[in-house]
Amino acid sequence: MKHRTILAAVFALVMLTSTACGSKNESAVMTNADIPAAPAVQEEAADDAISEKKMASPAEAAGAAADDGGDYEAPAIYADREAMADAAGVDVLNSAALKSFSAMDAADGSLTAAEPVPDKGAADVIDEDDYSVDGAVTPEPRQLTAGEWRDHDNWGFFSNLVNAGTIEFPSFGIDPCHRVSVELKDGAGAPLANADVVLLDKDGGEIWKSVTDKNGIAYLFETAKQHGVSVKAVSGGAEVTADVPASADGTQGDTNTCTDRSVSMTLDTAAVVLDKTQVMFIVDTTGSMGDEMLYLQSDFASIAEEVGDAGTMYSALFYKDVGDTYVTRSEGFTSDVNALKKQLNKEVADGGGDEPEAVAEAFTEAFVNENWDDGAVKIAFLIYDAPPHDEKSEELLTAIESASEKGIRLVPVVSSNGSRETELFGRACAICTNGSYVFLTDDSGIGGSHLEPIIGDYEVEKLHDIIVRIIQDYKQA
Repeated sequence: MKHRTILAAVFALVMLTSTACGSKNESAVMTNADIPAAPAVQEEAADDAISEKKMASPAEAAGAAADDGGDYEAPAIYADREAMADAAGVDVLNSAALKSFSAMDAADGSLTAAEPVPDKGAADVIDEDDYSVDGAVTPEPRQLTAGEWRDHDNWGFFSNLVNAGTIEFPSFGIDPCHRVSVELKDGAGAPLANADVVLLDKDGGEIWKSVTDKNGIAYLFETAKQHGVSVKAVSGGAEVTADVPASADGTQGDTNTCTDRSVSMTLDTAAVVLDKTQVMFIVDTTGSMGDEMLYLQSDFASIAEEVGDAGTMYSALFYKDVGDTYVTRSEGFTSDVNALKKQLNKEVADGGGDEPEAVAEAFTEAFVNENWDDGAVKIAFLIYDAPPHDEKSEELLTAIESASEKGIRLVPVVSSNGSRETELFGRACAICTNGSYVFLTDDSGIGGSHLEPIIGDYEVEKLHDIIVRIIQDYKQA
């Protein structure tokens, strides 16, 4: 018996039991025609959440989408999921999947799962390529909601937070507070992308390296011990050096005060446009990341389709913590979307147990050891909910410096139950790699609570839309 038929029988059993024992709404009579199909309900509810900055519960969403003539409550299919499974002897789907049942299908009255999840004991039933069960079609993705914030575009806001002591850095060895902004143009005055730039001290020592983006912008950072006096830019065999303006008081200032000095440079050489793009997903796969893993598993193919396959390669680097089944795992970059989807679908969120995770080891593998293509735009999404270990600050800084030098734009995506230190660590990493900071919100109604970041106004969007837009923004061809 296919899982949709089994689940229909389960639902019928629950309804008969409810009739016999009484219910909260005994006068309600539910029919297939009264209940909308799950994907439509989910999509409509997500759109409503974005426009109104709120999300109805799944039951409320089903009720709102029903015919106006019905005065019933939405079906309580979110209750007693475990009892439903036990009553029918269902062991194909685990409890996480049962939690995602969203409505009855309008066509045949069977339950529709928003996210089927493989049960470790049901490998003979589940197709690992698409997580279909007995031939069922892979379902619609969950519509996680999120916000995006770029501290580089709001530097005054960021500086005021730091200067007032509201937020503090360094964060795990990474200090984004002392910025040197570089704008590089070619001989015709157009932005010069993909040039190597380096901040130098008075002795010519290299402090920080980066690569200009497609707008000819790069950000370099001073350290507590090294003060920058000049910037060198190199592209196509040409080179130019310019002095960095002195700070107002002639010094860098103490570590509790943000600084920002700007340099404009011209390099008379032809711009190089990169027609390839590499996108890496660095994913915490410990036990608390189940919702985020389900999202990526169900939505990755849709992301790749919208971005477009031409010239785009993907990689997934998974990490847990020391003592788990693995610390990091990756199979490198591939242009085969189905191959990466298969990698994602094999992963299970488990392990961990304490808050810090092996972020430093993941960064070393991703930014130091991974073979990135010099001729590609490079983007890395860090999907995580916990900070690194305290003793790993030096390794983390080395990895972030390597990412900046290679032009890898790091985009942290903070998930549910993230702490303030998790937020500040992510923002520091994004700032130092010219990336963007993304955070999940409570508007989707999925998962645990999400920390509200200390930022200005932002728009609530679908996480899918933010990821696609960021990739498109960084792409050059």
